[in-house]
Amino acid sequence: MPRYRFTVEYDGTALVGWQRQTNGPSVQAALEDAVFAFCGERVTINGAGRTDSGVHALGQVCHVDLAKDHPVRTVVNAVNFHLKPAPIAVTDVSVADADFHARFSATSRHYLYRILNRPAPPTVDRDRVWAVAPRLSASAMNRAAQSFVGRHDFTTFRDAQCQALSPVKTLDAFKVVRAGDEIRCTVSARSFLHHQVRSMVGTLKLIGEGKWPETAVAEALIARDRSRCGPTAPAAGLYLVRVGYEPRSDTGDAASDG
Repeated sequence: MPRYRFTVEYDGTALVGWQRQTNGPSVQAALEDAVFAFCGERVTINGAGRTDSGVHALGQVCHVDLAKDHPVRTVVNAVNFHLKPAPIAVTDVSVADADFHARFSATSRHYLYRILNRPAPPTVDRDRVWAVAPRLSASAMNRAAQSFVGRHDFTTFRDAQCQALSPVKTLDAFKVVRAGDEIRCTVSARSFLHHQVRSMVGTLKLIGEGKWPETAVAEALIARDRSRCGPTAPAAGLYLVRVGYEPRSDTGDAASDG
């Protein structure tokens, strides 16, 4: 039974998230239905991260086991054909080792959060950025973001509904840069807590506005108190950009959606 690894891109605006649900269209359900339409097999597709409603992906990874061997090009073309008109596309397919698992074999996850920082609202990028009119200091946000890097108890930046066993996570990198009217926040870790990235970005926005001092991040981390967090940034600006793996599958901790 061959195992196929998919790389998937999607616009999450009209989706209820990665996971199959009864209240609307999901990425997982669309992919499973497309595979069934292609080869007649009812399968379960396992994703690297359970992105929320409104969250986008440029490099989500998932895997599926099929009963028969198919050329990878056939799989890509057939699944994409049957995904239409959903805002989802499979950008790459490869044959994976039998012990590869999209979620548990992942060694890193890389997110991007986009803030459109200008007085005018977005047009082309509507539902794909967080529109913030007051001028933000990307340099102040970046300096404050370095307090997130390393191993910390992220209770303050953890959603109340988070099901992770521990609030302790290790962030490998957090960078905030300005590119014209856009502020781009990139963050990398092996795994994240529920709404962790959006909670961190919401706090950094207050620092960028000058409403909170740069020291607020370190103080909020130490407090381990959800009430010390800034507002949770909207889902629209968040993208799962890439999932990293060792050359051979290596079991790691499970991911949430950032």
